[in-house]
Amino acid sequence: MVPERLAWLVADDAPAARLGRRFSDAGHELYLVGGSLRDALLGRPHSDLDFATDARPERIKEIVEGVGPIFTMGEAFGTIGVREGELIHEITTFREEVYRDDSRKPGVTFSDEITTDLSRRDFTVNAIALKLPAAEIVDPFDGLVDMARRELRTPLTPEISFTDDPLRMLRLYRFVATLDFEPDPAAERAVVEMAGRLEIVSSERIRDELSKLLVAPSPARGLRAIVSTGLADYFLPELRDLVEQSDPLHRHKDVWEHTLAVVEKTEPELRIRLAALLHDIGKPATREFVQGGVTFHHHEVVGARMARARLRSLRYPKSLVDEVGQLVFLHLRPHTFKMGWTDSAVRRYVRDAGDLLDDLNQLVRCDVTTGNQRRADAIQRRIDELEERIEVLGEQEELARLRPPIDGNRVMEFLGIPPGPAVGTIMKRLMEHRIEHGPFSEDEALELVAHWGKEQGIDVG
Repeated sequence: MVPERLAWLVADDAPAARLGRRFSDAGHELYLVGGSLRDALLGRPHSDLDFATDARPERIKEIVEGVGPIFTMGEAFGTIGVREGELIHEITTFREEVYRDDSRKPGVTFSDEITTDLSRRDFTVNAIALKLPAAEIVDPFDGLVDMARRELRTPLTPEISFTDDPLRMLRLYRFVATLDFEPDPAAERAVVEMAGRLEIVSSERIRDELSKLLVAPSPARGLRAIVSTGLADYFLPELRDLVEQSDPLHRHKDVWEHTLAVVEKTEPELRIRLAALLHDIGKPATREFVQGGVTFHHHEVVGARMARARLRSLRYPKSLVDEVGQLVFLHLRPHTFKMGWTDSAVRRYVRDAGDLLDDLNQLVRCDVTTGNQRRADAIQRRIDELEERIEVLGEQEELARLRPPIDGNRVMEFLGIPPGPAVGTIMKRLMEHRIEHGPFSEDEALELVAHWGKEQGIDVG
């Protein structure tokens, strides 16, 4: 009997049921599988639907003709996509997926049996199938039992599963962070023994799995596990270094536990959570023992450089690499203004943060994990004051469009000079003048340009 919470999937007019009839009429089997079925059983939202079939990709395309636009990007791996209204269905031929020892990409062999297909899936809670349109549950590996236990167990032995696809070791902890399930002890032992096999997995696949873990509801659980098992050593070795650092500003936590606390406090958005994860990775390289404790001077500078290098190695987009690096670089800036915010300091902060201003303020607030409530309150008040100053100056000076009253073309026209370093130098000085003194007129700008031009031996006439 199909659980009541799946009734919407198997109703006669439901997209899944209609698709099932298409395949049945064509003489093929179709099953709802994977995360879409798991989430439906758990009552979790899941918009798109994943299916498995004995039909080969060419045949799948024939059967779904007329349903909607067809996508073939995954055809080499047996997957055909089709859009039906707002839904995207991914239909994959039953398969076995196995890595060769020296391969960075899985090799795919098609199968004719749903049980074989399910046996090669990552965890038993994802190895359940719903046959359509008959609405029959297929659960050869007791995934429903594990779902009730909230346990993550592999269908075959962990050694076979993680050999088939080593990325499943990282995915284990992504599901821990996402579903709040417990990993099977045998699976965890296998991760510790086989962590090095992650080296054959492409950076792009690791990146995508890490990104999903970071935006999960409980990222700290997953992050803590990938470090303790040794997985992170193969793609984010900087995290292990954080475990051993002592931070005098957060004496109740080591730097690693502080980092996890910051990640958990931020919104579940990739950019801010990457910045939270990496904001202190410069501390191990900048640690100095001084009288009375330890310092990490300029760890934000070193950390920004390290963050950019690591994110590039994981093949994150250049724009995201630059943004996260800038957030790491600036995350200590508000703490340097303990005596209050001058207008020029506010302007410079807004200019440097740019479109990252909201994320930067959030990161600074979440970076406060001290157990000293008086100190925590003082830092939060300082950030409140900063945001108030930004709002007031923003109304007065249009801070979002912070720039001098003239551009480089006007400078060249006024001085009668071609493009070159002199123009860039003058524009930088105009911007500094704008930051230090606030808005000024075009006439004032030209007076400054004339003065600076004479300093460089340019005859303004």
